[in-house]
Amino acid sequence: MLTRGWREVVPFAVAMWVGEVIWLGAAVFGLAALAETLHWAFVVLKYLGVAYLLYLAWTMWFTPVMPGAESPTVARGSGLRLFLAGLAVTLGNPKIMVFYLALLPNIVDLAALGTSGWLELSATLIVVLAAIDVTYIALAAKARQLLKRPAVVRLANRIGALCMGGGAATIAARS
Repeated sequence: MLTRGWREVVPFAVAMWVGEVIWLGAAVFGLAALAETLHWAFVVLKYLGVAYLLYLAWTMWFTPVMPGAESPTVARGSGLRLFLAGLAVTLGNPKIMVFYLALLPNIVDLAALGTSGWLELSATLIVVLAAIDVTYIALAAKARQLLKRPAVVRLANRIGALCMGGGAATIAARS
């Protein structure tokens, strides 16, 4: 996605923000019990995510590098696929809700927090996440200029593949 510019990343980032708001809502409205009840579903989702990361790592490592070539992992014009991938990444991580459950009671009176309070928290969350993610996207757009040389692309692919493989191993090892 980095090699094609910031427009390709927007659906993924928006989906991650939506997923964060969903987890925030789950924490605020006390749905932690649902996550505990459906633990098996999160385990399945976790290992599907691990398999996908391994697939991406394999593809990045072994795809030949050609100047101006498209990314091997996501087809152009697949905004819905990018959105769904971003949502799956975020919703597949119930630790986000655990983070909110640990943090929110120290900041907000959850018993007194209604829908309007949740909407205010959600809006604040989206503004903060958007500021961070847009900064990363802008930096990535600058880094994109470096990725015009095949040797640099190959190195970036190999580093990315190692990171994805390491991330998959870390996720799989955690209970």
